[in-house]
Amino acid sequence: MNEADIKNKPSVHAKIEAKCQEIGFDMPSDLYIGTLLKSLVASKPCGHFLELGTGIGLSLSWMADGIDDCGSIISIDNDPKLTGIVSQFFMLDSRVNILCQDGTEWIKNYSGDKFDLIFADAWPGKYSDLDETLALLKIGGIYVIDDMDEQPNWPQGHSEKAEELVKRLENRKDFNITKMNWSSGIILMTKLR
Repeated sequence: MNEADIKNKPSVHAKIEAKCQEIGFDMPSDLYIGTLLKSLVASKPCGHFLELGTGIGLSLSWMADGIDDCGSIISIDNDPKLTGIVSQFFMLDSRVNILCQDGTEWIKNYSGDKFDLIFADAWPGKYSDLDETLALLKIGGIYVIDDMDEQPNWPQGHSEKAEELVKRLENRKDFNITKMNWSSGIILMTKLR
């Protein structure tokens, strides 16, 4: 299957892709991770979801397309330009809360309800603050990361960081882990306790 075969894209997706082109945003999310996120989010009725790394909002569009009317998403990025753009696309969706904050600070200070799914697509919650992030999941909650296969834009030394992260995740006894050689390299984990 190629990306042209993917159907049922979120209605806002094409507008966000056009904005990527317009502003030269060169780190858009893969369509396949979007379809996976939509399916996972849809499996959690009235779910509470967290995205760390809003970026331009492509993954967020899939997540928002998957949640029901009583679900909610918090999406965090530290780039005010990007969060300003993304907020325009989701301003009429009361289920989506886009925050422009430092991810590490937010993770360390969050005291609200635990999450049904966390998509960590930024340094905080993935390469830093991992234990604190995983603690924010409910039992049965799902942790998802992508870009675990070597990417052309990785800086020197990042491969080793990714390998170390995979080892840390594999050694956790409180999660089931699935590593997928698919899309950009996905790891999906379910919290057991």
